[in-house]
Amino acid sequence: MEVRYIHESKIEAAAFKLLGEYGQKFGEVTQPPIPVEEIIDSHLKLDYGFDDLPSSLEIPDVLGATWVQLKKIRIDQSLDPSEYPAKIGRYCFTVAHELGHWQLHKGQILENSSSLFETQQKPAIVCRKLSAKKTIEIQADKFAGFLLMPKQMVQNIWKETVGSLEPYVAADEISDLSERWGLAEDNQPTVQIAKQLAKIFNVSGQAMQIRLINLKLILTKKPEKELFV
Repeated sequence: MEVRYIHESKIEAAAFKLLGEYGQKFGEVTQPPIPVEEIIDSHLKLDYGFDDLPSSLEIPDVLGATWVQLKKIRIDQSLDPSEYPAKIGRYCFTVAHELGHWQLHKGQILENSSSLFETQQKPAIVCRKLSAKKTIEIQADKFAGFLLMPKQMVQNIWKETVGSLEPYVAADEISDLSERWGLAEDNQPTVQIAKQLAKIFNVSGQAMQIRLINLKLILTKKPEKELFV
């Protein structure tokens, strides 16, 4: 499905708005992790649960699916954290990703409802593990990152952990890890501080590192030395 362009700042604002609306009803969320399940269930009151999605939809590699007209979200049972605790980061991101579709794309889908016919086997949106990143998926990914790792919250936890808001120059650690594991340049390893914060936010180390880099709290290259005359 093709969707309209949404500026990154508006995606972040949408995530912040949803978290604020939840906070007004159930109490402000001031510490991670973000209660994504409660947002879906208690706040949005969507039909939410797990399913064997590849079997029920007859589509391989499905991680999440959203039925807009049926107000329903399903996550594949392979990500159930009660069965697979090590997948908690992937699970939370997938839930937040589906929330992104609900918040960002629901209106556009309903606008085209005349051509949309949902069934139990045909959700409006299907998110696959190996699918190419289309605009609709990139937008949902960005929403998930903003929702699970709000800027102010990340900065607060960073300051508590590191002692200041000074960025960590990770160039040497990344180089050492890449050499040790024989990684290509486009396969960036996750540094220790990102793994540490990832456990606090219930996200993957990779997702945490991307967020920290975007917030300029992790620098992947050494800053150029200033020249003084």
